[in-house]
Amino acid sequence: MKRETHPSPRRWLAAHAAGQRGWLMLAALAGIAAGALTVAQMTLLAWIVSRLLVDGAPLASLTPAFLLLVAVLVARALCQWGQELSGQLASLRIRHAVRAELLDHLAAMGPVRAGARHSAGLANQLVEQVEALDGYFARFLPQLRLCVATPLLILVVVVSLDWLAALFLLLAAPLIPLFMALVGMGAERLNRDQFVAVSRLSGHFLDRVRGIATLQLFGRTREAATEVHAAADEYRRLSMRTLRVAFLSSAVLEFFASVAIAVVAIYVGFGLLGYIEFGPAEELTLFSGLLVLLLAPEFFQPLRTLAQHYHDRAAALGAADGMLALLGEPVRPTHATTSPPPAPERCVALAAVTLTHPGRGQVLGPLDVVVERGDTLVVSGPSGAGKSALLQLLAGFVAPASGQRLAAPDLKIAWMDQRPLLIHGSLAENLRLAAPQASDAELERALTHAGLAELVAALPQGIHTPLGERGSGLSGGQAQRLALARVFLSDAELVLLDEPTASLDEATEARVIESLRRLGEEGRTLVIATHHPALMAMASRRLALHEGREQALETGG
Repeated sequence: MKRETHPSPRRWLAAHAAGQRGWLMLAALAGIAAGALTVAQMTLLAWIVSRLLVDGAPLASLTPAFLLLVAVLVARALCQWGQELSGQLASLRIRHAVRAELLDHLAAMGPVRAGARHSAGLANQLVEQVEALDGYFARFLPQLRLCVATPLLILVVVVSLDWLAALFLLLAAPLIPLFMALVGMGAERLNRDQFVAVSRLSGHFLDRVRGIATLQLFGRTREAATEVHAAADEYRRLSMRTLRVAFLSSAVLEFFASVAIAVVAIYVGFGLLGYIEFGPAEELTLFSGLLVLLLAPEFFQPLRTLAQHYHDRAAALGAADGMLALLGEPVRPTHATTSPPPAPERCVALAAVTLTHPGRGQVLGPLDVVVERGDTLVVSGPSGAGKSALLQLLAGFVAPASGQRLAAPDLKIAWMDQRPLLIHGSLAENLRLAAPQASDAELERALTHAGLAELVAALPQGIHTPLGERGSGLSGGQAQRLALARVFLSDAELVLLDEPTASLDEATEARVIESLRRLGEEGRTLVIATHHPALMAMASRRLALHEGREQALETGG
């Protein structure tokens, strides 16, 4: 299957930004309004000082100017709040959309391909990497527009006051974006390496936690702790390299902005003292000179703010690169689960199907398999013959490389293998994964069918007894029967079981097999991959596989 092509990280981020263009534009407009009010604030301050020191106006006569200044300050604060709020709303909606896109793609990949990726790495992408987009959309994109509009507005005002001072500002302005671009190239690579490192560290740590009992059993906890420490230290070094670049770039940008402001201040000061007699310096007044000085830092402020948020851009590009790698994983074709069955009496059918896995080539087929309603089909064969792959095809977890899977679109399927999924929660919560609305009485009935009534009766909290992660607190056989109780609780008509009695003792095997017979008596359609003679004896039909192909088809009773 061809890998789906995806856009570059920049195009992908731009496409998501386009979906929230309204909020991002509102954030930019609010920021531009705040910039205009800043110019008004500085103009009022310069005028008040000039009136007090040059004209000798009494303070009381300036009360309207002071009130207007307060109003401008309040309006500016409201605009800045609106800018922040609009940017955050846009960022929140985009992160929600990105997380939904990732989850939809994982669902489309199917449990087999999605299960091949480490759960800690997936959790890191769905949480950390998605959250890394926040600064880019909430702050960087609105600021990108402000760093053009606000300096232009201030430059127009300064040109009207003193064109030579405006020229100094104009000459210094390009240095900041130039250094931002140079620093950004290295920061993007460092952020990408950092995200890869934290995903690897998450998986490494989770693996050690899950296997802590085994590590303690073999006395390897010290070595495992050393490995985790080494991985964490590598992540620390990558983080410090990223921070070093951020601090160094900020220092360089602040240096150039400070030098430019100092040049303007020297020019204004010497111009007011009469030491500069060329150009517009002779026309400088306290009002115009002070206003130029007050506006000079504000001219660079949007560029300095953009430089601060430029690392948000690098972080977002690094995160997008990892998420696009996940979105580039192949998915199951939608037609694989929506084709109608060839006949009403058939539950599911495979017609001339083959299955390939990356790096292994063809692992199954060509095969023709028909599962009739009410069948108990037992699939046997040596390890590696393709039994699990056949069940995955029947379930629709993977799509055939060739051929066709025929199934009703509303076919309900239950899946159970030798390692059932049990969550950290109570027995009831584990059962309600299959039937969220089931009553306690229905849960207890399902447990009785699965042969767990005695266990539940012995527990002090009954079905509300908590379990640890992966069913900690239950034996292997009890975990299998709890998974069977989930099957009883569901209304699935097709039940696929992959080695359901593997690693169980004789007594537990007998109970599980009896529960499976009861499932068959309920009219469920069973497909069981197994080597067990007692399970084979349950079969209404048997299918033997060898090297991914059908070897024999037997009828039993």
